[in-house]
Amino acid sequence: MRKLMWFTLGFCAACALCAYVLPDGQLSLTIICAVMLTVGFTLAGRWWNPIRRAALAFFGCAIGLLWFSQYYNIYLTDAVELDGLTKAMTIRAADYSYDTVYGIAFDGTITMNGKPYQVRTYLDAGEPLSPGCEITGTYRFRVTTPDGAEEATYHQGKGIFLLAYQTDEVTISKSEATWRDCIAQLRQNIKSILQTCFPSDTAPFAKALLLGDSTDLGYETDTDFKISGIRHVVAVSGLHVSILFALLSMITSRKRFLTALVGFPVLFLFAAVAGFTPSVTRACIMSALMLLALLFNKEYDGATALSFAALVMLVINPLVITSVSFQLSVGSVAGIYLFQPGIHKWLKSLFGDTNGSKWKTKLVNWLTTSVAITLSAMTITTPLCAYYFGTVSLIGVVTNLLALWVISFIFYGIIAVYLLSLAFSTGAALLAKIISLPIRYVLTVAKILADIPLAAVYIRSPYILVWLIFVYILLLIFLVSKIRRPVTLGCCAVLGLCLALLASWIEPMLDDTRITVLDVGQGQCILLQTEGRAYMVDCGGDSDTTTADIAAETLLSQGISKLDGLILTHCDRDHAGAAANLLTRVDTDLLILPAVSGAVELAAATTGEVVYAHSDLLIAFGSAQVQIFAPTYPGSGNEMSLCVLFDTEKCDILITGDRNAFGERMLLRNADIPDVDVLIAGHHGSKNSTCEELLAAACPEIVCISVGEDNSYGHPAPELLQRLAEFGCAVCRTDQNGTIVIRR
Repeated sequence: MRKLMWFTLGFCAACALCAYVLPDGQLSLTIICAVMLTVGFTLAGRWWNPIRRAALAFFGCAIGLLWFSQYYNIYLTDAVELDGLTKAMTIRAADYSYDTVYGIAFDGTITMNGKPYQVRTYLDAGEPLSPGCEITGTYRFRVTTPDGAEEATYHQGKGIFLLAYQTDEVTISKSEATWRDCIAQLRQNIKSILQTCFPSDTAPFAKALLLGDSTDLGYETDTDFKISGIRHVVAVSGLHVSILFALLSMITSRKRFLTALVGFPVLFLFAAVAGFTPSVTRACIMSALMLLALLFNKEYDGATALSFAALVMLVINPLVITSVSFQLSVGSVAGIYLFQPGIHKWLKSLFGDTNGSKWKTKLVNWLTTSVAITLSAMTITTPLCAYYFGTVSLIGVVTNLLALWVISFIFYGIIAVYLLSLAFSTGAALLAKIISLPIRYVLTVAKILADIPLAAVYIRSPYILVWLIFVYILLLIFLVSKIRRPVTLGCCAVLGLCLALLASWIEPMLDDTRITVLDVGQGQCILLQTEGRAYMVDCGGDSDTTTADIAAETLLSQGISKLDGLILTHCDRDHAGAAANLLTRVDTDLLILPAVSGAVELAAATTGEVVYAHSDLLIAFGSAQVQIFAPTYPGSGNEMSLCVLFDTEKCDILITGDRNAFGERMLLRNADIPDVDVLIAGHHGSKNSTCEELLAAACPEIVCISVGEDNSYGHPAPELLQRLAEFGCAVCRTDQNGTIVIRR
């Protein structure tokens, strides 16, 4: 049956090729398919094992290319044709709505040419929606697949191929829920009961562990899990399915027919309640195959089961190959099958003979098995986590050892709380308080270990990225070598990490002045460094959590664990929305805020000194100084933005926030603005900012525009770009250049 594994490898490669490289290459697909089929059948006639395996992989690739092409032509074409169009449509809600920054959103379905499509819909603020509601209105549609006018999104991996945005008034009609809505109602009921029974500090974890709903977990806690290496605990995955399967086996005493009779519906129900996420679906398919093997008294082969599960999911939705959940889930299990036996054998050899003590033998077996499973899974998942999340946890093995042993008890306890609540709510609340004790233990472990210096490193430093590549080259050499020395491999990895960290910390100090305009989408976050000081101006962007991650990881990768100052020009979300999250990871000695409403809440996020800029401020150190200019006239909104002049020996930088031309003229009237080397364009490149008078007075050599791709505001405005060209300014844009670093 291992033939299926090689076939699936080829099928996966084909889906990845189509999803990432050739989304529009229909002719290329046909040619490649013909070549692959020819090569596959030619090689299949040979009997040498490597050739036969290659033949199966080529054949799987050919079939995968053909399947993806047909899936696109038969199913996806109708969705792609909606891309960018505004059209009247009725969308049926398939789940409960949830709040967003600008309104509400929900997952629903539409039918086109007899084919159902999942669509995520965004509405202006309105009444909460429940499954079965029909929302009729005019929407602007966006396709999530790679061949759309805009960049593909993660939704395609979940089978959501369309996003719909409200453009006009909508009409909501409520109808009775049908059997299709039972799962969503059950999920909502479980959330409500867990929220009621568990204390406020443990309820978010309980919901995340059982349902994968981490929306209430909080940025700080979620970051602790990510850094400490146990984020998979609160993202329902194969771990949870294995815990559930163990419970089923224990209840049924592994009796074949009883286990199968109970197991199949329970696995399906759990996968449905968890939302059929790729990781849960993969694990449930593999568990179902295990039940079948038990039922028919057949041998269960893990690698074949993994291949079958991946193949089934790719046939249903070839674009699931782009899902981070799918890649991590399949990768972790593949790593365990490939490396766990060898790592476990080596670890046991370190303890020598343990036959003399029964308890010592059990302890060594548990320790070596746990570490081997964690390390083997990490061999595949670490580069994926580095690519998608920018983080490499160095303490994950320790965290898993300390925390995972209690997760099973918590999981069973949460299920018991829900079942007990159906008959005895008081008893359920009491049990929830008991289960909260181990939950708090896990939260505490994650918090303590995440706070340890160098618990994780970040590939925002190019030196850390080079180190990670170096480690995997060493690992490849280790695997192909006849003589393997794990200690030598570990020592080389540690030495390389030390050199990478040293380079990451020293390199920024070599610049007299360093300006970093972070790419945070439609927002602004600027890091100013000179003479060993680091000041950040604004911290806001498309996503509060992502922007905080970008800012924190940029600082931490340079060894900066505390800012000398954080200056917020104003309190709009695109300038200050991520500041509170950032301050949970990197504090500041000084927080400077505009004297406006909304600033008080941000002040509570820091333990450092807080200053409200009622008037101009000056911070001087060495040969450099930071001048903060307060607004000098009554106003509101963007016109109340603080302006910042960062004056060093080698470079002057001017930041005007979101002030428009009038506000900039008032700045010139009340402050002496020198010629500057770098000007941050006002209001993300709005036509009404960065006026001619400011350009004439400041004479900037470089103008940086912090702006998001394809933003709805039309930034940067053509009028602004024309002005900058007339004044001979060099222009750098985050939407085109990414993060901008200027060294002087």
